[in-house]
Amino acid sequence: MTYRAPVRDLAFTLQAMAGIDRVAATGAFPDYDPEVMVAVLEAAGQFSEEVLAPLNRVGDRHGSTCVDGDVTTAPGFADAYRQFAAGGWTGLSAPAQAGGQQLPKALELAAYETVHSANMAFGLCPMLSLAAIEALEAFGTEAQKATYLTRLVSGEWTGAMVLTEPQAGSDLGALTATATPNGDGTYRLTGQKIFITWGDHDATDNIVHMVLARLPDAPAGPKGISLFLASKYLVTPDGSLGERNAFRPVSVEHKLGIHGSPTCVMSYEGATAELVGRPNEGLSHMFVMMNAARLAVGVEGVAIAERAYQHALAYARERVQGRSVWTGAAAPIVDHPDVRRTLSVMKAKTAAARAICLSTGVAADLARHAADETERRFWKGREDLFTPIAKAWSTDVGVEVASMGVQVHGGMGFIEETGAAQYYRDARIAPIYEGTNGIQAMDLVGRKLSQDGGEAAKALIADMKVTLAELPRLYAGKPVERMANAIEALEDATLWLLDAKADAGRAADVLAAADAYLKLVGDVAGGWMLARGALWARAELDAGQGDPTWLEGKIALYEVYAANVLGHVSSRLAAVGQGGALLERMTVEVLAG
Repeated sequence: MTYRAPVRDLAFTLQAMAGIDRVAATGAFPDYDPEVMVAVLEAAGQFSEEVLAPLNRVGDRHGSTCVDGDVTTAPGFADAYRQFAAGGWTGLSAPAQAGGQQLPKALELAAYETVHSANMAFGLCPMLSLAAIEALEAFGTEAQKATYLTRLVSGEWTGAMVLTEPQAGSDLGALTATATPNGDGTYRLTGQKIFITWGDHDATDNIVHMVLARLPDAPAGPKGISLFLASKYLVTPDGSLGERNAFRPVSVEHKLGIHGSPTCVMSYEGATAELVGRPNEGLSHMFVMMNAARLAVGVEGVAIAERAYQHALAYARERVQGRSVWTGAAAPIVDHPDVRRTLSVMKAKTAAARAICLSTGVAADLARHAADETERRFWKGREDLFTPIAKAWSTDVGVEVASMGVQVHGGMGFIEETGAAQYYRDARIAPIYEGTNGIQAMDLVGRKLSQDGGEAAKALIADMKVTLAELPRLYAGKPVERMANAIEALEDATLWLLDAKADAGRAADVLAAADAYLKLVGDVAGGWMLARGALWARAELDAGQGDPTWLEGKIALYEVYAANVLGHVSSRLAAVGQGGALLERMTVEVLAG
């Protein structure tokens, strides 16, 4: 089965659901227009289909190897990366002064969906470079930008995000890597890091590591962390590469999936490094990278769901078994109602997750470039609210849809040769890295929901109600009722959590509700997005524009989602209100009993 980039779906999502036209109206992207959008998506799709997709199984089977402190990637990966960089794909949203194309972030995310669908292990490499670019843009010195930023934007070098240590995990306050001043403005970096994605490879001449470490006089905990830059090869004053820096990969991890991505254990042995930003503020600086990476990981969830869906649909159309309930004739399994329902839900959830991620990208663009401060503040609130949802809800969808894809294949799905199992294995990492989905949920209820007194969440609910008022133009009965009930459940849960947050004694109630609340917001936001798409499709049909069959499908897709997802929001609401006392009673003795 070959991958086909869903260019038409991506363009539709950007325009009909995410609202990218608002971004164009800011004037911040002089080279962007709808024709450019389609051209970028088509070119990205073609590269992903022709160059990256054929290497997906190669990477899964061969993986990466580490010998004597050097990593060799799977056959074909290094050459594919060089083609990727030569095509300008590493600088889509980067500023023109750094050599980038200065296109909207939302368009870059859409283009990168095709990359991750075609070859998720490969896509992790440029994805982390994009995060490093954002950090250097925000906090790098002019000298650092001149030396490193332009080469990251061009793709000549790649970036790596270096946080995790064996004893610390997600508790970054417990990290122990040190950076000692050398007396010349540089630092001596020492420590071990694990789970460093594309921490070493053979695709570029140099790799720029963004590393969290402690200065000698740093306070304990997260307030004593600084951000440092260390490159694999030292850079001489004239910009050429000098001697190898004093850090190396010790090994590559043996993983469940994404075998083509070299996940390294790194050892820093007095490596020369530069401070990025302000001392002891490294965690806040790193969050610029992490937020960019979290949204990109959400897109990975969409991408792997899309690939698994395409794979399952192709199999269901070819596998003949039994008779059709509609025609009575021997038929492929796509003609069995349960299989067709499964495929329909896979498609609907993938479309909803795509819309949430790209809408977050639009919000990020508008938070930077909207016309006035009030509008920028509004969109920053929407971006902050949506980022943990985009990351967590979309990656959960990726795992769920990949699992459903295995199920559509039946027993053949459990056999590696059919390929369905790889998507399931690859998808499983996305809910874990860049902050587990549980951490995303805690961030949502602990910070994002209440940081503005709940205004961003209330504004989102108000927008949903506007769409709800328009739905009777398309549907009657259950599709409208289910959206109304879902919005009511979301509003009830939001107000309940805001009340609980205001009471310091109810911290356990808030945290016990976190996962269910994030999933509730994702479920309802996904339905809202699909409803917006359906209304747009109806308008196109009424105007006599577009492909009628395809547009009618967008209208039906919301109904599928309303029946199979929105119809279950009451269970999410119940879980939100379960309370911390119940979980406190589930002691270790009870769990082990």
